[in-house]
Amino acid sequence: MTDAKQYAPATERNREPILEVLLRVLPPTGNILEISSGTGEHAIFFAPRLKPRIWIPSDPQLYLRESITAWREEFPSDYLAAPLAIDTTDEHWSVEKQNVNIVAIVNINMIHIAPWSACLGLMAGAKRILPPRGILYLYGPYKQSGKHTAPSNEAFDESLQARDPAWGVRNLEDVVNVAKKQNLQLLEVIQMPANNISVVFERF
Repeated sequence: MTDAKQYAPATERNREPILEVLLRVLPPTGNILEISSGTGEHAIFFAPRLKPRIWIPSDPQLYLRESITAWREEFPSDYLAAPLAIDTTDEHWSVEKQNVNIVAIVNINMIHIAPWSACLGLMAGAKRILPPRGILYLYGPYKQSGKHTAPSNEAFDESLQARDPAWGVRNLEDVVNVAKKQNLQLLEVIQMPANNISVVFERF
């Protein structure tokens, strides 16, 4: 039997700094929906450390949901739900159809490795499903005032666009403007290691 687990080396490097922010900004209880969970390595790390919150991973790609499931089987937690199939560009997400109450959405390293429509869909979904004062947390590299914050981010941006012209490091102000149109107010921008940024929004 083949091992379905996938691996993302950056996870071990960024999970502790991200956890430190999440412990501070997330509501103390409730369901946390992770959008674009990828391999599932973040999910298995965060879920037991953020209890009693319930961590709900998701990903649109089947092989990654299989990876999340495999990691979840190896590191079971009462606070980690089974992965959902969610594409942010869909008009309605599965948690809406199932009437699952979500108090926060966490999205790590997605919007630069996806078309801009994925970011637009993320913000629209957050408006639909988050309650007033619900939290949207984003993590990743960003340009600020249209400029890269480090040469490494500029090189990364070029490599992303070489792979897919629809991808690329986004301008933080553009993301904030889109969020505002979807009733999401910027609360905090936190500088993180390796020239990444945590961005915290609140639903109003």
